[in-house]
Amino acid sequence: MGVVCVSYVGGANVGATNIMISGVQMNDEAARVLVVGRSPSVLEEVVGRLRGAGYRADVTNQFGEVLEDYDADGIDVLVFGGMVPPDTKEFLREEIGKRNTSVTVVQGMVGIPGVLAAQVDAATRGSGAAVVEYDEEERTIRLELPEDAWVTVEAFWMTSWTPPEPGSTSSMVFEGELAAGTREVALPDRVPGEAAFVVVRVGGDARVFAVGSIPQAVTRMVPKSAADQRLPEVAKVSTRTFS
Repeated sequence: MGVVCVSYVGGANVGATNIMISGVQMNDEAARVLVVGRSPSVLEEVVGRLRGAGYRADVTNQFGEVLEDYDADGIDVLVFGGMVPPDTKEFLREEIGKRNTSVTVVQGMVGIPGVLAAQVDAATRGSGAAVVEYDEEERTIRLELPEDAWVTVEAFWMTSWTPPEPGSTSSMVFEGELAAGTREVALPDRVPGEAAFVVVRVGGDARVFAVGSIPQAVTRMVPKSAADQRLPEVAKVSTRTFS
């Protein structure tokens, strides 16, 4: 099978201070997404991606104000960033779950906006009829397509872990129409084997795969509790499209 090589190499996350993000008109039927994370630049970009995709999305790094600032009944998808302390996640998960038993909780795989947005797509838009798998040993995406479909395979990886603003980049591995049947897309060498992720889209469906594990040096940065102040202060981010 022919494979299209690089379509683009994306830019890393950008810095931010106090952030105000202008809203766009949303369809009232669109899923309402709240992302609770830490990095201002990641939150700024992911809310833009989600709103651009039609979601009613908000983001916040004000962990202690989530229940006051947002109506739990109005949240369809609750996303947690990796640097949210475990006890904070558990508390918010329980409290929001008590008020809204239908909320979908998504644990973010990494602080990369494109990956987080794809995880929301995967959680809300179904997996479709296509079978999509990642073979870690062969570094190959395998697809079983019941019909012809437009397919994209995009890789994302971290370029910097320096808190509070991690850096990342991306590369389009494949983009094009594939005929029904079994197909394979191999990841090129430029996609690293550590802290990398692949987003596969078949039509309107999304799947997200981890290519390599997160370094232990990074996992050790995660605060152990809400009282753990090991990470530097960040600018306040709190957006509003629903409450």
